[in-house]
Amino acid sequence: MRFGLRLGLAMGLFTVGCGSSDDGGGGGGGLPKDPVRLTTEVTLTPAVAVSDPAEARKPSDPTDRAAMLKEGFGKLVEGAGEPHAKRTPPGKAPPAPGASAKRVARFVHMPDLQLADDESPTRLATFDSPGTLSGAYRPQDSNLCHMLNAAVQSVNELHEADPVDFLLLGGDNADSAQQNEIDWVLALLSGKDSVECDSGADDDPRHGGGNDGKDALVAPGLAMPWYWVTGNHDILIQGNLPVSSAKQSEATGSYAAGGTRDWSQSGGPLITGEVVPDEARLPLMRKEIMARIAADADGHGVGAAQTQSGKAIYTFDVEGTPLRFLVLDTAAETGGSEGLLRQGDIDAVIKPALDQAKADGKWVALASHHATSSLGDGTGLGGKQQPDAVTQDAWVALLASYPNVVFSMVGHSHQNRIKWVGPSGSHAFWEVMTSALADFPHQIRIVEIWDQDNGWLMLKTTNVDFSVMGDPVALEARTLGALDFVAGWSGTDGPGAADDRNAEVWIEKP
Repeated sequence: MRFGLRLGLAMGLFTVGCGSSDDGGGGGGGLPKDPVRLTTEVTLTPAVAVSDPAEARKPSDPTDRAAMLKEGFGKLVEGAGEPHAKRTPPGKAPPAPGASAKRVARFVHMPDLQLADDESPTRLATFDSPGTLSGAYRPQDSNLCHMLNAAVQSVNELHEADPVDFLLLGGDNADSAQQNEIDWVLALLSGKDSVECDSGADDDPRHGGGNDGKDALVAPGLAMPWYWVTGNHDILIQGNLPVSSAKQSEATGSYAAGGTRDWSQSGGPLITGEVVPDEARLPLMRKEIMARIAADADGHGVGAAQTQSGKAIYTFDVEGTPLRFLVLDTAAETGGSEGLLRQGDIDAVIKPALDQAKADGKWVALASHHATSSLGDGTGLGGKQQPDAVTQDAWVALLASYPNVVFSMVGHSHQNRIKWVGPSGSHAFWEVMTSALADFPHQIRIVEIWDQDNGWLMLKTTNVDFSVMGDPVALEARTLGALDFVAGWSGTDGPGAADDRNAEVWIEKP
């Protein structure tokens, strides 16, 4: 998420008394396992209108949070499904599908997991406020591992019903470049017998197992390959500040200056001052992060070249298809939340990859954390200007010279959005942004690529509300995320417009 500009299920009808460790409820035990249903079948909508202006009460305050929960701020209700809207390039209308239209590939896009060590000394949660600083704190932070685990199982269920070729991350997988956060991401996506997203003291906010975010869980992992994408939060402290020896000492130390959560107290209130230290909170440098990913299972697109450079810039082909993905690393290790593309990386890696794809007759799909509109020069909170930064216009102009670039998958802004990108009169492409798993509406996106056998391709995008998979902690995460959104503190219009969610996006075939 843009924490630099922001300091930075279908369960039917949700009820507020879900045993939250935040409001002192009970808990324990599982819920009935609900099926995964597409948003074309059913949608989830807050029962309470979004506060405008934002609530004066704070989601970070246990008393305020409990009161808002009782007033239904976290309650979601089922609504009618949303059909696919047809999106075509400006001024053009595609013909009817040909006689042999066929699906080429099917994948899941899941950006902005932001698994956070919410007890870390480098947290800046006391800066949380509606609007620009809204990413400093999420009431659901402590439950995000359970939410991701439920989302993984939901993807596996979708895969069983209709095979998914791969899952594509969207960056900001961890929240603050910490070793333990990276390890949680890898364990939950690749699978592990026991994953405990806790640090410092061994917390148990609600006595018993499987009923709070600090309890260990079993992670089955994804049933299909998954690919890494780097975001600013993956390599920067709080998504803004460069990793340094001073910051490493702070993260592994025992003093929190900016506000972190204390789970020895009811509701996990924010505190400053002394905390229990933990060496596992060590923030990692770029190359260390790449090495850790490369060593996990098949490496998820990261290998020796990426470990040496510290940047996840690579390609992969969808077997048996003309489709090649070019994954970009737009995070700036020099600081700042916005995207950074360097001329050296374009000359040495990116342009040669585009040239090779063109020579090979491949359709190119781009994947990056930052949208084109979020590229900058390295400035911003925690950053500094980089003389080799590539401007937005220069980047779009370069891509315009490659008519085989057909679409781009992005995250960062925590919003569903589908946008036509390109200079007037030149080749342009669709940029598909998926809202964050970490923030409401907590959705993932299925993307299907169809060859319509009529000179056109079509992306069919369908948003999915993950099933909580019988996990009350995942349900609690969704409830608290809805509360943050309804209270006006999440700072983003995550759902976006209807035609930015379920859509048939038409592309002239290269």
